[in-house]
Amino acid sequence: MTDLYARNLKLQLEWYGEPLGERFRRLLGHLDLSQAQLAGVLGLSAPMLSQLMSGQRAKISNPAVLSRLLQLEATVNEPGWDSLPSAEQVRRVEEVRAAQRSTLTVDQTREAPTDPAASADPVTAIQSLLRDVASASDLQGAAELLDDRYPELAEALRVLGAGRTQDARAYYANLTNRR
Repeated sequence: MTDLYARNLKLQLEWYGEPLGERFRRLLGHLDLSQAQLAGVLGLSAPMLSQLMSGQRAKISNPAVLSRLLQLEATVNEPGWDSLPSAEQVRRVEEVRAAQRSTLTVDQTREAPTDPAASADPVTAIQSLLRDVASASDLQGAAELLDDRYPELAEALRVLGAGRTQDARAYYANLTNRR
């Protein structure tokens, strides 16, 4: 792996919590799509998707594409996704393909879950929000400033904002199980 690829994968880890290739491969597995078909759903060219997956490129530069990626991940992570009829899965993927809204826009057509565990993937949403407002190093710096007075908040910033997605999920599960 060249230095550029390693650098790009490191940036993806910082920005998205894990390399984009892992996220895209998970979607490909859930959806039984080709890379070209997934690219079409997200609004990317197939070569761009391939470059993001391999680390040739680091960043999803179009906010609408990132929004569709997050929506698609939330959709396939909904409880019961695997038991939906194929036609319903296709319809939901097509809804994501047509989506133009920001990830921060509330979908008024769906009732918001009252139980955090009922959300498709609250950790991804939290990470996305934190990473939209600050870099991982800024979140680490903020956590250091908060350490003495607010250690629990500092830990949340470290794990949810700057940590790996799998660690953030474990942290979140631990928090929600304490209630």
